[in-house]
Amino acid sequence: MPHASSLRDFSTDPKRLVILSLLALAVGAVSAFLAKALLLLIGLITHLAYFGTLATGLAQPDPHRLGPIAIAIPVVGGLLVGLIAKFATDKIRGHGIPEAIAAILEGDSIVQARVAFWKPIASALTIGTGGPFGAEGPIIMTGGAFGSLFAQFLHLSSLERRTLLVAGAAGGMSATFGAPIASVLIAVELLLFEWRPRSFVPVAIAAFVAALLRVPLIGAQPPFVALGAHDGSLSLVPWAVLVGLAGGVVSMLMTKLVYLVEDGYAKLPIHWMWWPAIGGLVVGLGGWFVPAALGVGYPTIGAMVNGQLALSLVVGIVLVKILIWVVSLSSGTSGGVLAPLLMIGAAVGTLCALGVPGHDAGLWAIVGMAALMGGTMRAPFMGTLFALETTHAWSLAPDVFAACVAATAFTVVFVPRSILTEKLARRGMHVAREYAVHPLELIAVGAVMRPPTGRRPAQAIAANDKVRGAANLMADAGVNELAVRDEAGAWVGVLGADELIAAWRLGMRGESERRRVRGVRHKPLTPTPRP
Repeated sequence: MPHASSLRDFSTDPKRLVILSLLALAVGAVSAFLAKALLLLIGLITHLAYFGTLATGLAQPDPHRLGPIAIAIPVVGGLLVGLIAKFATDKIRGHGIPEAIAAILEGDSIVQARVAFWKPIASALTIGTGGPFGAEGPIIMTGGAFGSLFAQFLHLSSLERRTLLVAGAAGGMSATFGAPIASVLIAVELLLFEWRPRSFVPVAIAAFVAALLRVPLIGAQPPFVALGAHDGSLSLVPWAVLVGLAGGVVSMLMTKLVYLVEDGYAKLPIHWMWWPAIGGLVVGLGGWFVPAALGVGYPTIGAMVNGQLALSLVVGIVLVKILIWVVSLSSGTSGGVLAPLLMIGAAVGTLCALGVPGHDAGLWAIVGMAALMGGTMRAPFMGTLFALETTHAWSLAPDVFAACVAATAFTVVFVPRSILTEKLARRGMHVAREYAVHPLELIAVGAVMRPPTGRRPAQAIAANDKVRGAANLMADAGVNELAVRDEAGAWVGVLGADELIAAWRLGMRGESERRRVRGVRHKPLTPTPRP
């Protein structure tokens, strides 16, 4: 049996961790510049389309300035996006995060260079012409694409490509919102599919580098900072739970509507290239009545966080924003979902404040936007930290978290798949969101090996390595047996397919009985040697 001093809590190669962390520094820096470039491009298109000027700052589209002809602007944007998807790459369709998940799970963390080029352009056209989306989804995909391309250029392994892809995605989100902790949490809860230092540490480094560079590139001020202090307390938690449940209901309705409308598009007797233009028409009509529902809407979210919007406008945002977002997103256009969720959630929270003692619209707008984001993405930790980092309303932490948990619980019970995984399920990919230690990670090779007999296998593994690593080595090398060596390098056993099966059963039994690995090892583990 391996000596306890040779065992580690985490299966992390220190040398590779240092190398990946250094590479993540570069990925985080580049993702910050990519975020800045995309924001500039969105601002440029918005100013050209709605104001006829050359400027690059983010601006709220104003269709009334041009008159009814402005209704056609989102249609033109949708038509251009459809053409790009048809003749350049259809990988630009969607809001970014499902595409990143698909690249990780199906594409071996490989993103094509043309996606990195066309995705931000298509997204800027959609959002700049009034599309009701945020820049964060495309930035996540673009930053992730750069991380993947960088890893491919360096010929890194699949796991290391995934780490840099997610590092780029987290860096892009961190640079956009100035929320590095939430950006790391969205990586952990949605993209990494593991909780290990080998990936978590580089991703965190990229997120914080991007957040630091955000200060000179974009500014130090968070986008939705609360101007006044809010009196949060545990006494408000029951109300926060009710607001969270309201957010869960809205999330459920929006998720179901998105795919109901998508099914409607599929029945149209026209090519999907035209769908974004149809969605653009609905966006143009809705935006004519409620202009605040157009574009990224960061100023509108900030106004609700500070209780500065009239109730009639808040009601209009809830109704129109949901309508145009659902119809546009279902069309397969390009744009992020986080900003719309924040806006709709803040509006729902503002309306809920009417029934809460104190009627603090700003407080409940913060709680509502966190609840809708956390519940829809099934990422309560990310939703909580995102709301706190972008508003600086730290005193609301218990209330925000309670709302996120309530919204997540509701959607988990009543919505089998989230808006992210439903899209992938329709492509035939099932995504399991429950993370656990793999049974073979709990068993050392030396615990299930058989005595050395016959000829020594060519491939070898250490006795204190985990059985899962042995299984991966067998698969990569195309062999059925491994020689097992001790710390001195001596041949002490053989591991084959039968021992892998025994280890699997042992690990599953140990998990079901919730026994410590050490306790399991005191059992008679070694299978009977084969004749």
